[in-house]
Amino acid sequence: MLLRDIVGQKEVKDRLIKMVNENRLPHALLLTGYEGSGNLGTAMAFAQYLFCSNKQNNDACGECPSCQKTNKLVHPDLHLVFPIAKSKDVKSSADLIKEFREAFLENPYLSLNDWFEGLDAENKQPIIPVEESGNIIRELSYTSYEGLYKIMIIWQPEKMNTEAANKLLKVLEEPPEQTIFILVCNNPDQLLATIISRVQQIPFLRLQEAEIKEALVKKFGVTEENAQQAAFLCDSSFNEAIKLLTQSDEQLSFLQHFQSFMRLALKFDCDKALQWIDQNATTGREKQKQFLQYGLEIFRDCLMYNFGSRDLVRLSGNEKQFLEKFAPFITQRNYEMLVEEFNSNCYYIERNANPKILFMDLLLKTNELINKR
Repeated sequence: MLLRDIVGQKEVKDRLIKMVNENRLPHALLLTGYEGSGNLGTAMAFAQYLFCSNKQNNDACGECPSCQKTNKLVHPDLHLVFPIAKSKDVKSSADLIKEFREAFLENPYLSLNDWFEGLDAENKQPIIPVEESGNIIRELSYTSYEGLYKIMIIWQPEKMNTEAANKLLKVLEEPPEQTIFILVCNNPDQLLATIISRVQQIPFLRLQEAEIKEALVKKFGVTEENAQQAAFLCDSSFNEAIKLLTQSDEQLSFLQHFQSFMRLALKFDCDKALQWIDQNATTGREKQKQFLQYGLEIFRDCLMYNFGSRDLVRLSGNEKQFLEKFAPFITQRNYEMLVEEFNSNCYYIERNANPKILFMDLLLKTNELINKR
């Protein structure tokens, strides 16, 4: 994978290249960012750049033997550690390296949930066990095969148990010569402070909607309208944007669903409300959360529209027409309370509350707030 394939994150990529050019590359990096920010893909692309025998100004060449091997994650000096669901047959990352390569090459924005779903282990606890630390120390004690760097990429180091993390501290502090650690972390607050003190942290910024939209059009050839809506709903996660695009048009578009909800909220009809709730309850919790997030974004744009910031409204086409008609119903008097109700429902859905009860309550409260104008 090449650095130019990573969506956005220009400052991060420039900083990494500058470290190499100025011969200031630390022995341990910590790439921190939310899921879907591209920190895992960046780690792989940077490893390819370090191994590349024909480096370009700002990227690897992508054609030399080292690039070809790294691109397939089979370079002999590239070592990978990641969370596993430990069992009698799986004791370390080495037991699942083939599956991990396939999962990453299919989707460089792979999330931990995606990884465990692919293993049919989503109900098990992800862990980097203490045995892994011993494997890391042993693998890095060998001489590099191609005489350059030995690179150890640890994905989700926060999943190391305390014993594993403590065992890793010594080699992080005094690594073998020409060894680079790249830790790819989503929750640095869960790491031991002693590990954070031994690495140079590079934070990833949130992706902009325009960056996501442009990348979706370029990579997948989708229409600008679908790309815009996916960028709008994905909460800055390119992984979520990809998932939205792989769904059907009916699933992707929340507009009609939201319109139905608001018509019921404006003029409550118990029978129709029950039908809407029954239909919504079958969509799954992720879809329900996305619907609520969509509503929050619509409320925000309505308020901005009402205050004259119409150039900041990000919707187009049918959604823009709906917004212009719906905006008068969102005022300073009800906006904050509507946001609070929709956020509360997101919170309770994540905690497996009954969606039928939640959405009936939300309809009734929205009815009260919308008509309160």
